Amino acid sequence: MELKRVVVTGLGGLTPLGNTIEEFWNNLINGVSGAGPTTRFNTEKFKTKFSCEVKDYNPLDYFDKKEVRKYDLFAQFALVAADKAVVDSKLDLEKMDRDRAGVIWGSGIGGISSITEELKEYVKGDCVPRFNPYFIPKMISDIAAGHISIKFGFRGPNYATVSACASSTHAIIDAFNYIRWGKADLFITGGSEASINEAGVGGFNAMKAISTRNDEPSRASRPFDVNRDGFVMGEGGVAIILEELEHALARGAHIYAEMVGGGMSADAYHLTAPHPEGEGAALVMKRALEDGNLKPEDIDYINVHGTSTPLGDVAELQAVLKVFGNHAYDLNVSSTKSMTGHLLGAAGAVEALATILAVKNDMVPPTINLEDLDPAIDPKLKLTPNKAEKRTVRAGLSNTFGFGGHNASVIFKKFE
Repeated sequence: MELKRVVVTGLGGLTPLGNTIEEFWNNLINGVSGAGPTTRFNTEKFKTKFSCEVKDYNPLDYFDKKEVRKYDLFAQFALVAADKAVVDSKLDLEKMDRDRAGVIWGSGIGGISSITEELKEYVKGDCVPRFNPYFIPKMISDIAAGHISIKFGFRGPNYATVSACASSTHAIIDAFNYIRWGKADLFITGGSEASINEAGVGGFNAMKAISTRNDEPSRASRPFDVNRDGFVMGEGGVAIILEELEHALARGAHIYAEMVGGGMSADAYHLTAPHPEGEGAALVMKRALEDGNLKPEDIDYINVHGTSTPLGDVAELQAVLKVFGNHAYDLNVSSTKSMTGHLLGAAGAVEALATILAVKNDMVPPTINLEDLDPAIDPKLKLTPNKAEKRTVRAGLSNTFGFGGHNASVIFKKFE
């Protein structure tokens, strides 16, 4: 079967580093942290009092009051990001075949804010329970994909992927496969998450998974640093337009990059911890390379999962060394979570965005807050500490790993 080529023709997002692609990229390459005191709820009783929130977001700038009542915040982020990507792609919705356009969207948790608020109100009451009639549609993880398809009239494949922090990478891979198999012309794909609330922060605090560096939030996400103490929660949404090459060329679309490969694997090891030798991580990168018909030497940049957790950072870099051998010392590695925080189910989408822009602009974003390298990490690796690096990026690989041992990797390269 002859596979179709797939290209990126539109980008959009709401992120902790900015609400436009330009603002996001400028802050990313300038090493700006998106962390600050949490404003979404009262953190007085919580161990962690900071996060990477989306700034300057007013839902009434995008939706009327009735719509806001229907949409959980994660779905709002999804709709806004998708709209920005469609505008960026310059799609003519009236002229395209919307039967061959779909939406595959990732979210690890979905409407946890709606669940939290509804249950808080229920517990307060002492009479007949009153729930928002939109409660169920607001909380289910697939609803963002549904809302996007309704908004744009896309009648192709439409569903959600849920695999914890690998969710949106799995969504991107599925969309990529449908297009290259010839089953669709175009997808809106990506992911969104909005879990900065009492349940989200309280739950991760209980697991001791998130940082408690409350005195200096901007320095709390510090992948590979010996003093790291957990990840920083982020939120937002990123949409990517993937399109079949001939379809894109026929309408004169701007092409950011070409997607050439995707890999998936499982650790089959532990509920939350990575395999200590990075076996699943190594396998997923090998599969992505094989899928893209690429050699390890073809990759110039890896956007690692790099959450700033004691176990995960070390295991992932061991996997990089296992897969890339001596070339691991020639390519650049960075963790953009040091700036965006961890967007959970949307992490794959925001990090795919960073990888696409690195390929397009020949610039590797830094790993900020890397001051004292963990001695368990090979010091010869180029971890792009604290300052972006200009270099030709022919192809970039992005990793995401989720609780449950879910691993996914994607590869983007320069379009030729």
